[in-house]
Amino acid sequence: MTSKSAPQNDPAPIVACTISRNVQNFDLLIEDMEALLGEGWGDLGFGEALAFLSQPDADALEFVAMAIDEEDEDDLALLSEVISAAKTRRVKVILIAEDVTPAALHQLLRGGADEFVPYPLPEGELRAAVERLKRARTDDTPQYGRRAADGVKLSGGGDGVLMAVQGMCGGSGATTFAVNLAWELANVTKENAPRVCILDFGLQFGSVATYLDLPRRDAVMELLSDIESMDGDSFGQALVTHGDKLHVLTSPSEVIPLDLVGPDEIRKILDVAREHFDFVIVDMPSTLVGWTDAVLTQAQVCFALMELDMRSAQNTLRLKRVMQAEDLPFDKLRFAVNRAPKFTDLQGKSRIKRMSESLGINLELQLADGGRQVATACDHGEPLAVHAAKNPLRRDIAKLAAELYSIGVADAEAA
Repeated sequence: MTSKSAPQNDPAPIVACTISRNVQNFDLLIEDMEALLGEGWGDLGFGEALAFLSQPDADALEFVAMAIDEEDEDDLALLSEVISAAKTRRVKVILIAEDVTPAALHQLLRGGADEFVPYPLPEGELRAAVERLKRARTDDTPQYGRRAADGVKLSGGGDGVLMAVQGMCGGSGATTFAVNLAWELANVTKENAPRVCILDFGLQFGSVATYLDLPRRDAVMELLSDIESMDGDSFGQALVTHGDKLHVLTSPSEVIPLDLVGPDEIRKILDVAREHFDFVIVDMPSTLVGWTDAVLTQAQVCFALMELDMRSAQNTLRLKRVMQAEDLPFDKLRFAVNRAPKFTDLQGKSRIKRMSESLGINLELQLADGGRQVATACDHGEPLAVHAAKNPLRRDIAKLAAELYSIGVADAEAA
């Protein structure tokens, strides 16, 4: 390992450095840096890094690996300042975090960190992160939104399947489900893959963009402010693309009133989306609004995500009552239990059966508990298929996507 002094004092060419309170707390990081760069890296403390990054010599760095743990959360302002200084020098930032809260990670990633890798480091993950940064350096556009600046060129003439996703309680995993279902549908077949679009209708605090590491474009707000004149071209200009396969209408960059758009405007967005895509998935806000019925009426199915607890049961019962009172299509709701008990958990299976009978609903769709990998994938801005392909939740969603695709193909052939 190189000296802990500023990297410019080392005779070997320094292309990277670690930044931490004490790098000895991250021995796996030391090993990976040495394996990746040999002696071509240095180590700095947070204060030292801030001073060094203000010097012209910092321009020689390709990336820095900022290693933090729970003790560093009290210094988020300083960490954000270091990241900002690195970005000013056009130095890439890899965030290495151990036992750090999602809120802190979110703040640092929004502050400009380019990559996130959990600690202990998965084998080969640091090298993979560096390679992704190198590929991104050769392309000035965002890695997962390459057409963000110019929008998306769309072809029409379709009649896409519309599916909505509604969370029955906070933290039920509705957005995670919507994002991963959309990605699985976009990759359900290698040849002639369906065109898939996900619409983030959580207009105030929607997080689809965060979960896919996409920019929130000003064109979204422009679109929502003038839907009457919207056509396929203007709709495409508001979309960004993830992985060249999934098209996304993100929530606006600013918090806006949920009633900024009404039922007629929402219907027009859905009509345009269905004309240009084979599958359209709508991530609904947790609050029922004036245009909720417009989505439910047009959707072929609405997945209602719930958990095996009392709040989900109570909210489901309340939703059932209001939908039946307003003569809304309650039968379109397909309830899904997230973090469902395992096959061997007989007590949990019995609870699901009792909840189903007491609420008068069918709970046949049960999604496995994906564990910590799910939160990590969301913080990293990657679908589970990319971040943890063997995750049990990913398997369940992939199976559902294949089922939906086969139904869509059969319906198309019958027509």
